[in-house]
Formats: sequence, structure tokens, C-alpha cells
Amino acid sequence: MPERTPYIAANWKMHKTVAEAAEFVDALLPRIAATQSDVVLCAPFTALTAVVERRYGTAVKVAAQNMHEEDSGAFTGEVSAPMLVELDVEAVILGHSERRQYFNETDEALARKVAKALTADLEPILCVGESEEARDAGETEEVLERQLQADLSGIEPGQIENVVIAYEPIWAIGTGRTATPEQAEETCAFIRDVLRARGGAADRVRILYGGSVKPANAAELLSLPDIDGALVGGASLDAEDFAAIVEAAG
Repeated sequence: MPERTPYIAANWKMHKTVAEAAEFVDALLPRIAATQSDVVLCAPFTALTAVVERRYGTAVKVAAQNMHEEDSGAFTGEVSAPMLVELDVEAVILGHSERRQYFNETDEALARKVAKALTADLEPILCVGESEEARDAGETEEVLERQLQADLSGIEPGQIENVVIAYEPIWAIGTGRTATPEQAEETCAFIRDVLRARGGAADRVRILYGGSVKPANAAELLSLPDIDGALVGGASLDAEDFAAIVEAAG
């Protein structure tokens, strides 16, 4: 089995001004200088340049939190792949549960976005996950397979290893319920099985867990065989907390 480098991504969501982002990066870099993991900072559009400039000379990568599937056009408020590439951004989150829920992002649009990101040499961080209703109805695997098949339908099997998959149990975010390490591992292993059935190099794909990862639970989650990293939300807003999660990954 190929060795998969741990992948720890900070999703700041709609947080941090330019000044706050710069302060965070300056505080984080000394704390993670020895890491062997891939560390990715997913900043809001306004802070991307500041983060990119401060990470030069380090192994830290920068990601946007969304992008449009077209290179240009009459799409007010949107940002394209060429715009991100021009800023030296290397990756992009696609299909986050909040984008799906609040902005009606569809699997059809995501299939085009994943393909566009790869064409532009941007690393897609594709988010998938089931709702509380789906989990309680025993439909987790059905939902995840449907999302994966639809969202990856625009790419060839050989391209799958260039996509990072982030599993977000929506039912465990803000509900008071918590996914156990066993549930997280079982679901990430299922995702890898779906990818393997598509004919791609599934053992090369990094699969992240994105359900309330914190310094207290990071080491246990990241030690599981099919969890290759984390998409960190709230705990990524504090440089010390995020550094502790990076350290837990090795």
C-alpha cells in the first residue's frame, strides 16, 4: 500500500480579516516548522494574497474555499480558477456542506468544478457527507456513494488520486452528537472502497475527516488506517490549537 502523507487543512470559513490572517500565519509557521505533513490554509478570498505571501519559503499550501467552474463570464460575486492560480493558490475546497445547504450547490455543478480545478492544476478538496436524517435512516453509504459518483463523474479514473476527499458527518456538527473514531474510520474506509470500484488508485487518495477535530481528539482520529488527515473548522482559527493538530499528525 502506498504511503500517504498526512494532510491537515484549516478551513477558516468567513473568518479573519487580512490583518488577522497575517497574524495567524506568523504565529503558526514557527510552531509547525518540523512537520512532515501537508498543511493547507483555506482562507477567505480577501486574505488569500496575504497568506500566500507569508507562506513563501515554507511547505505550507494555500487553498480557496470555493470557485466557479467557468474561467470567466457574467457571474457576479464569483471567482474563477485562473484568478486563483494567478494568486499562487494551490488548492480549493469544493462541495462543503455549507455550500450545499446554504447556497444550493449541486452535484452537477461540482462535477464541473472538480474537472476544472484539475485542468487548472488546482488540488480539489472535495467534501462529502450525510445529514442527520440520512444517518438515522441508515442511508449513509447510499448518500456518500451518490455524491462521490456524481461529483467525480467529470474526471477519468486515473485522475482520482489527485483529488483529496473530506468526509464531513453533517449530523455531528452543531447537533450535540459526536461521531466515534470507529464510525469515522468505517465511513472513510467505505469511501475508499467506492473510489476503488471506480478503477482509480484509491490507495493513493488522501481521505480527511471533518467532524469537529480538536487537539484533544486529533491523535486518535489520525491514527486510524483510512483517515489520512483532517479538515479542521473551529479549531483552525487559533494558531496554537491548529499547530497541535498538525503535530498530532506527525
